[in-house]
Order: sequence, then structure tokens, then C-alpha cells
Amino acid sequence: MPETSPRSLCAAALLLPGLAASLVQAQSPPERASLSLRLADYRDWQAGAERMSAQSPAFRLLTALGEATAFEANLMHDAVSGASPLYHDTLSGASGKGVNDHRTAGDVKFTRYFGNDALALGLAASSERDYRSRAASAEWRHWSQDRNTTITLGLGGSDDRIDPVNGLARGSQRHSSEVLLGLTQVLSPQSLLQANLVLGRGEGYFSDPYKPLDKRPQAREHQVLQVRYHHYLRPWDASLRLAWRYYRDTWSIHAHSLEAAWHQPLGKGWWVMPGLRYYTQSAAWFYHDPPFPSGWQLGAIYSGDTRLAAFGALAPSLSLGRDWGGGWRSDLRFEAYRQEARWRPGSGSEGFKGLRARMFSWGLSREF
Repeated sequence: MPETSPRSLCAAALLLPGLAASLVQAQSPPERASLSLRLADYRDWQAGAERMSAQSPAFRLLTALGEATAFEANLMHDAVSGASPLYHDTLSGASGKGVNDHRTAGDVKFTRYFGNDALALGLAASSERDYRSRAASAEWRHWSQDRNTTITLGLGGSDDRIDPVNGLARGSQRHSSEVLLGLTQVLSPQSLLQANLVLGRGEGYFSDPYKPLDKRPQAREHQVLQVRYHHYLRPWDASLRLAWRYYRDTWSIHAHSLEAAWHQPLGKGWWVMPGLRYYTQSAAWFYHDPPFPSGWQLGAIYSGDTRLAAFGALAPSLSLGRDWGGGWRSDLRFEAYRQEARWRPGSGSEGFKGLRARMFSWGLSREF
């Protein structure tokens, strides 16, 4: 095999099917603009009953503004309906009133390229009947001279306002901020590695206003470490994608996520990608299974929200897509999801009710 120059490694890796789709960020404005549409349908069940459903169309535009600037915009609308999540075995099941809400969210980002550097500035907003969020972000990226190493530094902040329709905690606020440090490295013409570290802090209202006894701390700090690896396997003309994510916070939640996917071209523009994700987390220090912790008093820090419980989860997925030519691409994705207390190594929360969910999504994009 002839020797490959370092400068050509990144270019070679970018040409491999499926290898760099979500790892290597653009090092220059896009040569062609693209417009994408994605439709998603989500449904979940808990304790044998259908619980929540959501439908979500999303649009994305990516284009160049001149020779050194890129512009990206995303717009999404969610329609959610069904019963509210179970609160506590000994209190009540899903709310009789249920949930029927709409959420509209959007964001814009401008990226300016300066030789081996890029600066991106973004704004985001989300609004629904009882919740409003505004966010801003800044990201700096630097590439080595051979373009095989990328260093990323990001800053972000958000302000949220909660106005529950039941009148509890009306006008409550939450403020959050995050710092990201990332490294992306082209290891060879066949391999890419990315590692990101995120440090975050939030202050304000974290309780669930629709669960009257739910009272959570008013501050939360978290750290996230994520490592992703993509490798092209020449004998099969395919790529293997591996990811590990570790999360911990000051609520004593420790979570691990392991994911593997196989991207396989099928010929004539078709490709398929099966995947599997495993997730496990410990319980928040103030989460308790029913009935109530010994010595509990009204107003004490406490939650029976099973999203804060100890459990494990599995999520197999399958994606099928095609490049139709002329800049047109489409894909179809299915994912199943299941949570169980017994799937957490060691032990899970005894009062945790298993949850099942499934999601279909269809995407269509056009470059022009």
C-alpha cells in the first residue's frame, strides 16, 4: 500500500461511505445549498396502557452566504397528546385531564471561516402553552495545518420560563449554561475519533408543576464525556460507528450510554444502517419508590418521577435510505425503545414501571 500524506487523510476519510456523516464538521461553507424535511411519529406505553404520542415535522436549511460564511436554520413543530406520565404508584395514574399541547422551536446559526479557524454564533427559541425558552451559543473551531485535527470550544446559555396551566409555580424561571471542549482526530484514511467534554450548570425551578408533591433542588451541575469512533471496513465497503457517553450530576445521577451502528451501502444509491443503543442510570438522591421515604414531610425535597429512577434501556433501530441523484436523498428510520428496572447492572428502582416506545421518521433532502 503506498504511503498516504497527512494532508490527504481527512479528504480520504470524508469520501468513505457513511464514515464522517456526523463526526467531521464542515471546514468551509457548503458548495451547494440544501433543504431538508423530516417527519417523525412517536408513541409510548407504560403499565400496559398507551400513554403519549407526538408528531413532529422539521425543516432545515443550509446555505453559503458569500465565500466565507455559512447559514443554517431549523424549524420544528411538535403536536403532543395523551395521558401525562405516571406520578407515583400510591398517588394516581395518568392525569385525567391528560396532555394536548403544541411546541414550536427554531434556531439559526451563522458560521464565519477564517483560514484554519471558524466562529459560529447561534440563537434558539422554543415556545409552548406553558413553557418558553430562549438560548444563545458561540462556538470556535480550529483545524491543524493538515486539517486532520479539529479543536472545538463552545459556550451556551438558556433562559426558561414556566407557566403551568394549573396555576402552580406560575412565572417560575430557570437559567442554564454550558461549556464544551472537543477534539476530532483523523486517525487514518479509514478511521475518525471524536471526544467531547461538556460542563453545565442550571439554577432555578426544576420541579414538575403538574406533580404537587414533586420538589427538587434549585441547582444542578452536570458533566458529560462523549467519545465516538467511526471506522471504514474496506472488505465490506461499510462503516462501523461506535459511541460511549457518560453523564453525572449533583443529583447523584450517573448514566452510561453505549451505541453501535453499521452503515452498509447496497448499490444503486441505497444504504441500510442497523443500530443498537444501551442506556443505564442510577437514581437521583431524592427519588423514592412508593409509598414515601421514612420520615417524609410535606415540602421536603422529594420526587417519585420515574425519569429520575434507576433503570436500564435498550433501543434497536433500523434506517434505510437512498441517494436518488440530482441532489435528492431520502431515508426511513424505525426505533424501538424499552426501559426496565432489571436491566440496570446491580439493581434498579423496585417501584419503576417499565416503559415501551417506538418512533418512525422519514426524511427528504435536496441540494441545489
